[in-house]
Amino acid sequence: GIYNDAHEAAWKRIVDFVHAQSKTKFCLQLGHAGRKGGTKLMWEGIDEPLEEGGWPIISASPLPYFPYSPVPREMTRADMEEVIADFVAATQRGQRAGFDMLEMHAAHGYLLASFISPLTNTRRDEYGGTLENRLRFPLEVFRAMRAAWPDEKPMSVRISATDWADGGLTGDDAVEVGRAFAEAGCDLIDVSTGQTVADAQPVFGRMFQTPFSDQIRNEAGLATMCVGAITTADQVNTIIAAGRADLVALARPHLVDPYFTMKAAAWYGAEGIHCPPQYLAGKEQIFRNSAREREELRDLRLKAKPKTHRDTWKEAAE
Repeated sequence: GIYNDAHEAAWKRIVDFVHAQSKTKFCLQLGHAGRKGGTKLMWEGIDEPLEEGGWPIISASPLPYFPYSPVPREMTRADMEEVIADFVAATQRGQRAGFDMLEMHAAHGYLLASFISPLTNTRRDEYGGTLENRLRFPLEVFRAMRAAWPDEKPMSVRISATDWADGGLTGDDAVEVGRAFAEAGCDLIDVSTGQTVADAQPVFGRMFQTPFSDQIRNEAGLATMCVGAITTADQVNTIIAAGRADLVALARPHLVDPYFTMKAAAWYGAEGIHCPPQYLAGKEQIFRNSAREREELRDLRLKAKPKTHRDTWKEAAE
């Protein structure tokens, strides 16, 4: 979190150190758990309510996530003003801590997402009903954050482009959601999906969320970042080259291999990437190894299918 002075100071130490040692850019993602608050750690039971030590939770409507989850209190206008103020305060702390980019989390059934989806928003006031009304509060939060964030620094919004459930958000809805945030000053739409309701039926598979990024980018003409089951550098480059996204987010690949990006750069021979001096020996080693591996792969493919690969390798060499 970044909601008190201790958090701000700790993050500033981290951001300052990394900026001093590399060209890395830091993005701060801010969100409110909403009806998913008071839950266990992910590895202890994702979205499962705490057995003890929970706290009162709020949401767009009084609908629990699981049937046995605590029932959230429907937000009042006073609650909304308080949440907006908290988001602005966290935004200001992020700026003082030195973050380079800011993202508002409005996906996965958390507080702001609970307003956007018709499955979690059954309000009968100006914040419920039509998509325009359901976007009203998330847009109020975003505009307040944008006003508190420097104009020269980018802001993004993470959305769930589909709820994977009957009666929920669809890709066509997501195009309109993206347009609304872009008109409010959003620079990039971070396109995820689902996790809105417990009985969703996502269709998992390789790069399974990328089509939604593709749709928003090419129908709305917006910059997007795709995420989800993207595990190789070839997949990343194919997505970018095909115009399906402007950026690609990789979380799990880096959790299991912090040097994923360095290894990918070595495989493609991208010599110009920055490397802290204390890691240069390792960089040189992996670049040498990757060059040999590319040669071995080329020879193997030529032997296996000479007619198929000979012209391809010749063109690449030229």
